[in-house]
Amino acid sequence: MLGILPYARMSLVAALVALTPLGAGAQDAFKDFKQLDTTAKMPKLNAFIAPGEAPAGSKLHEVQLEAKLTANGDPVADGLSWYVFSPIAGTDGKLPLIASSQGGSADFQLAPGDYFVNVSFGRAGVTRKLTVADSGQVDKQTMVLEAGGLLLNAVSGTDMRIRPDQLSFSIYSAEVREDGERGLVMADVPPNTVVRLNAGTYHIVSEYGDINASIRADIQVEAGKLTEATIQHKAAQITFKLVSDHGGEAIADTAWSILTAAGDSVGESVSAFPTMVLAEGEYSAVARNKDKIYQQDFKVEAGKNTDVEVLMKDAQADEPAAAAKTVQQLPPEQAEQSGQSGAQAPLPSYDQLQDGGTNGADAD
Repeated sequence: MLGILPYARMSLVAALVALTPLGAGAQDAFKDFKQLDTTAKMPKLNAFIAPGEAPAGSKLHEVQLEAKLTANGDPVADGLSWYVFSPIAGTDGKLPLIASSQGGSADFQLAPGDYFVNVSFGRAGVTRKLTVADSGQVDKQTMVLEAGGLLLNAVSGTDMRIRPDQLSFSIYSAEVREDGERGLVMADVPPNTVVRLNAGTYHIVSEYGDINASIRADIQVEAGKLTEATIQHKAAQITFKLVSDHGGEAIADTAWSILTAAGDSVGESVSAFPTMVLAEGEYSAVARNKDKIYQQDFKVEAGKNTDVEVLMKDAQADEPAAAAKTVQQLPPEQAEQSGQSGAQAPLPSYDQLQDGGTNGADAD
């Protein structure tokens, strides 16, 4: 099944989604990619454990458990984590863990009583109450996860591939809480990695670089399917160089500031030729070397990685080389009296003005 999901938010987002069915032996789709299958809800245990002892004289009953991605799917053969809890909280207020197992289907030996059974498949999970009777066999318990997989990637522009180490994704719930925030499901998800999730819509934030290239999209995960989404970034990688001539060597000991068209600083670096990922738009590169400042305007176009050269001939000194002097041209007769024919004399100082003039006489 191939489709395009219209869940992109903002005009800068394009999500291309392929849905791979996982029923009837197609679960191998999960094995073709690196998977994030840990869960923050339960401790990760490697083997069956049964702390404590069954009540004296009680008979243990075999309980068989299996899980499916969808009601009509096949049992999941691997990647499951099973946890059995007592429904009575301990002194610490937590439910005691009775037993656990990892892998596919699970078999437990449980004493008569009530339990909570949780099964997790990555970040997908479901909990059910289980009652083990005093006598008779316990029916096999089949738990339906209603889960699927999400695999994320991104490009710059239309098809410019982005290095995996420059990309990260964060997955949030689609619902906005009363405080205006969304619940974080998983942060810093690498590209080309399967995340197992309950079916539903998720809010995805894709970060390209670490400055301002960020895109958001809503993507739907369907039960029993692997959803592959490629997000389109409107950004590019820019390398800056301060040079004496076009094509020259980069000048060392240079401090850089990158400003938006509105004058806001978005990035800083101290390097001969720093590289930054910037969102599409207009910017100014400001280079400071020793006591001089150099500036160059430039434009970032999506998917076009370029170099920006700032020429040293475009210098803008921090301060004037010499302080400006304000002078007053004296009339010829005063110039002769002062012995400065045609010369210029400075204006009176602040103290002289307070005294009433340069000669100390009262002003009219």
